Amino acid sequence: MHVNVTHQDLFPTRIWKFDISALSDHFPAWRQGVEAMRAAQPSPAGRSNQGGWNSDKTVFARPEFALLADSVRQSIGYALRQVTGQDVPVICEGWVNMHERGSYNTAHVHQGALLSGTFYLTVPEGSGKLVMRDPRPGVALSPFRGPGVNSAQHVHLQPYAGLLVLFPNWLEHEVPQHESDEPRVAIAMNAIPRVLPGG
Repeated sequence: MHVNVTHQDLFPTRIWKFDISALSDHFPAWRQGVEAMRAAQPSPAGRSNQGGWNSDKTVFARPEFALLADSVRQSIGYALRQVTGQDVPVICEGWVNMHERGSYNTAHVHQGALLSGTFYLTVPEGSGKLVMRDPRPGVALSPFRGPGVNSAQHVHLQPYAGLLVLFPNWLEHEVPQHESDEPRVAIAMNAIPRVLPGG
């Protein structure tokens, strides 16, 4: 007996990847800016970065990062127009995440943001990937793991210098242990609403 079968995939989660490596001439100056921030504030400021260093959330307010901040704002605007269909006024905050050998980021979300993301400044061989956990609570009960239909899976995104990744603030993510003697340097970010949705 012939049976017509159709299928429909529900509940997709979109992330955005922007290649801004055209600004690579500015990467050395940005790296110097990161080193200056660390020298001025050697104690790590955040919670999820274990064994590495992170700055306060003032990166995009610093003049040496003005071009990066502009690219981030344009990218966030593009993504939010896809989400909402309109321009959404946001405040962009950014901070440095630096991983040295053995350091990592525990799984976490970014409460209070509309979008979160990371720009990768230096990504040596042995850097941890960006791991995004399946956001569906119910799939934790599935006996299946991997990319199959209705299976639970984690997505391992390979970063490179010049990549900007944006994702929903509620998408749980982590970074495995760094395995290089050269640091992995990234600028993490949040798009914070100037006015709460519905307000």
